[in-house]
Parts: sequence; structure tokens; C-alpha cells
Amino acid sequence: MAELVRAVVAKPMVIGAENALPGELRVLRAAERSLNGQRRGLRAVAPFLGPAFIAAVAYVDPGNFATNMAGGSQYGYMLLWVVLSANLMAMLIQSMSAKLGIATGRNLPEVCRDRFPRPVVWFLWVQALLTGVAAFGILGLQAWGFRRLEATITALVGLIVIAFGLEVFRADPSWGSVAGSALIPHLDGRDSVLLAAGILGATVMPHVIYLHSALTQKRIVGANPEARRKIFRFEMVDVVIAMGIAGVINMAMLTTAAAVFNSRGLGGVGSDLTQVFDGLEHYLGSNSGLIFGIALLASGISSSSVGTLAGQVVMQGFIHRRISVFLRRAITMVPALIVIGINFDPSRALVLSQVFLSFGIPFAMIPLVLFTRNRKLMGNLTNSRFTNYASYGVAALIISLNVFLLYQTLFGGS
Repeated sequence: MAELVRAVVAKPMVIGAENALPGELRVLRAAERSLNGQRRGLRAVAPFLGPAFIAAVAYVDPGNFATNMAGGSQYGYMLLWVVLSANLMAMLIQSMSAKLGIATGRNLPEVCRDRFPRPVVWFLWVQALLTGVAAFGILGLQAWGFRRLEATITALVGLIVIAFGLEVFRADPSWGSVAGSALIPHLDGRDSVLLAAGILGATVMPHVIYLHSALTQKRIVGANPEARRKIFRFEMVDVVIAMGIAGVINMAMLTTAAAVFNSRGLGGVGSDLTQVFDGLEHYLGSNSGLIFGIALLASGISSSSVGTLAGQVVMQGFIHRRISVFLRRAITMVPALIVIGINFDPSRALVLSQVFLSFGIPFAMIPLVLFTRNRKLMGNLTNSRFTNYASYGVAALIISLNVFLLYQTLFGGS
């Protein structure tokens, strides 16, 4: 009875329910009860789960398949520490992006447009278009509200989890080597640096830094600073779970390649996803190649959807323009058609595209850090001193890796 009285007299914690679609309205009502303390435990977290799972799709896209399989087959378990480190960086960056959307009600490109000079905005927009090479999908689900899109994407991620759980179980890796390589940093020459940069670019995707703030900006809108603070706490659970799952998938990919191919001296197999398919079927049997193919298909479908959504956010946010989805599809297909036309190895192209993406990370991350440390903009969700220092360190590490990779490439280091 006391809880009922509190619910009646309490000021609303969530706004926007009057304009919500039926599916969204149920989520907003559940979120209200969670913020008021009427729902506890897992039931309290449930209404806030979803945005990070959409963002996490970019961390298990076909580019991740290519970089992880190449890294595992060529260097065994050595690059597992890169996967783990990149995933921890992703958790930090995605939490700040989500926080920006919750605190300001605007996404990162919109805040950039509001606060940076026009030449800087145009530069960031062009850079985002050049690095965010992903495409299309199932965004028609948005017409029925965000929950169906989130559920569909989450189901596809779940399919990838099951697939690589089976692959790792069948590969029977050396778990001691897995643990050691995940914790002890080590690189071996320019090619390993190239793959490390590719893994980083495939994990900390710059276009998803822009996207996550858009996913949270109007999903559940807090009526006051205290409500927004509570929403962010719940969103942190979403980030940790989703990014944790994505990290486990990536480590499972690399571990499978190391156990199946590198252990047999087949270092070149991972650079060709067709050979990976054949190799898994040959060495593991039991339709392992088919399972890999299904996981890759689920990855392609889900990541193309998220890529299109990210492109929409970047276009509307930076220059306040809408481009039809068909035109965006045509533009983003051009690089792929060129690769096919010149008979370039598509698996190699995927790896190189992820390296290129790593060069775009600072251009998204630096504005994000500048905004989320601004107390006037963020209010009670301003970054803590620890978060600021951690983000400075991550940005410095990524920039240093990019500079080192350029030096090695241009001056022939080995």
C-alpha cells in the first residue's frame, strides 16, 4: 500500500510517454517503475537493455571475423590481449557516448554541429563518411518502435554467440595459452601491428561512437537530473553485458583460428574466409563450416542494419540533411564493387578496412571526451576525474598505434 501511495504522489521520472508507440509505452511504464524503486533486480534493469546490444553488433561484424581469423591463424593466441584491451576501451567509450545522449537529449554529431565551427563540422562529417563504410538492412522495424529492432539485433547476436561457443568447444584450445596471451602484451613485427590496428578498428568502431548517443537520447528521457543519473546507471549495466558478450565472441573467434589453423602450421588460412569455412569443416567436422557460415550471415545482416542507422545519425547530426536509404546504399556499395571489379582479395580488403577505421577513432573520441567532461553541458553526469584520465590514455594509445603503423608502413620497419 505504501508503494502504491508513493507511486501516485511521486513526480514522473520519465517524459514522452504520451507520444510513444504501444510497444515503447510498455517499456516507458516499466522504466518509470524501475526509477521509482517499484521494480528491483533483473526486472528493474530489463527496460533499459537494448541500445548497447545494437551498438555491440558493430563489434562482431564481418570485419571482426576477418581480423580475428587472420590474427589467430598467423600468430596463434598472441593477439588475444589486443582483443581484450580493445573491448575494455569499447566499454569506456560506449558508456560515455550513451551518457552524452542521456544527459543532453542530443547525439554526438548534433552536439558537434552546435559547438564546433562550421569547417570543423564539415571535416568531421567527411571523415565519418570515409571511415563508416557499413550499410543497410532491417531498419523498417523502427516503424514499430525501438524494442522490435533491439530484440531482432539481440537475437542475431545470440546466434553468433551459440555458433562460436560450439566452434571453440570443438576446437579444444590450450586454455593455459589463452589465459596467458590475454593478459601479457606482445607483438611480433609490422604485420602483427597491422592486425592489432585492424582488431582495434574492428572493435572500437568510430561510427558506433556516434550512434550510441543517438540510441539513448530519446529512448527513455529522464524528467530531471536525478532521473537521468539513474537511467545512466541502468545503461551502464546494458553496456557491460553487451560489450562483454561481444568481447567473448571476438576472443572465441581468434581462439578458434589459433587452435584449428595455427596449431597445424596453416598461418595463411585465416586471411581467406572461404578457406576458413573449408578448414573448419575439414578439421572439426560436424557441420562446423556451416555453423561458421550461419554466424557470418547473421553478422552481415545485423551489422548492415546498424551501419545504415549510423549513417543516418551522422548525416542528420552533422549537416542536418536526410539522404534516402537507397542512395546511401548505392554510395556505400561503391567501395565493395571496386574491390570486386579489380579482383582484390575481399578478406584482405576487410582487414585493411578495419585498419582504416582505427584511424577514424580519434576524430569521434576526442569530441566525445571534450563534451562529456563539460559540466555545463552534462550536469550531474559529467565525467569523473578517473574517466577523463582513462579516456585520455585510450585516445593517446590509439593515436600512438596509428602513428607507429604509418611509420612502419612508410619506412619499411619490420
